[in-house]
Amino acid sequence: MGKKIALFFIFVLIIFVVVFRFLYVENIIPHRMYSNSDFNINTYISDTDKDSDGIDDQTDILEGVRNYIKTKPKYKSKYYETGYPNDNYGVCTDVVSNGLLNAGYDLKELVYNDIKKNKSKYDITKIDKNIDFRRVRNLKVFFKNNAKSLTTDVKKKEEWQGGDIVIFKKHIGIISDKRNKNGTPFVIHHRGVFQLRYEEDILENRKDIVGHYRIS
Repeated sequence: MGKKIALFFIFVLIIFVVVFRFLYVENIIPHRMYSNSDFNINTYISDTDKDSDGIDDQTDILEGVRNYIKTKPKYKSKYYETGYPNDNYGVCTDVVSNGLLNAGYDLKELVYNDIKKNKSKYDITKIDKNIDFRRVRNLKVFFKNNAKSLTTDVKKKEEWQGGDIVIFKKHIGIISDKRNKNGTPFVIHHRGVFQLRYEEDILENRKDIVGHYRIS
């Protein structure tokens, strides 16, 4: 009987560890946040102030993203005649476009103009200004053409700074100024209906990073 009880408790412990690991990796269990100063990492400050508001672009982008997620947008992919969603719904690209808009970069206009000039680089048959800037595949091309390309190696922690743009194969987000216990930054993004938090510790576990850019 004693052996069976021991095996039962071992089994329960294994289940607990597996479940805890799953909940942690999925960010259902919140992760402790650290700052650049905790790792002696200098915070990048852009020398550009696109909208002349006295706040550098990098800080402006991050501030815009935080203001956007404070509205707690619900996840839904739909078309808007206004281009930018106006009903508290959105997708991953809207996190990026709202952050950039706060710094003076209208991604709707910028992507539209870049597509007109470089249509052969985009996989587009019909240009639609109101939706093209909200598609990850188009933003991959746009940022490659118009932003500073940075490392995709997450081990080079000091090269990842709050306000940077990270692109995955089918997803996009903004790098946070908060970091995990290893110094790897969190990502501010919108990935689905059941997402509990917009700022998550996911970068180390993603194997599909295809781009890392800085607009400023």
